[in-house]
Amino acid sequence: MTVMDDWVTAACAELGLDPAEVPVPTVLDLAKDVAHQVLRPGAPVTAYLLGLAVGRGAEPAAAAGRLATLAGTWPVELDGTAPTE
Repeated sequence: MTVMDDWVTAACAELGLDPAEVPVPTVLDLAKDVAHQVLRPGAPVTAYLLGLAVGRGAEPAAAAGRLATLAGTWPVELDGTAPTE
C-alpha cells in the first residue's frame, strides 16, 4: 500500500465511507488540470465541488470530465491572470 492508500483508507474510516468508492486518480487528474490551467488554489476547491456534486448524485467520472473540460477552456492572459471584462 502507498501513503495515499493509507490516507484514503483512514480518512474514509473517519467519515464512514467506502475507500473502494473513492476515484483517487480521477480526483488527482482534475486537481492537476485546475492547478495548471486555472490557478493552484482552485484545485482543492474544485475537488470539494466535485465531492458535493457526487454527494448529490452526479457520476464521478462524468462530473470530473465536465470540470476538466471547463478548466481546459478557461481563458488565461499571458501573465497568468483571467482577462477582465
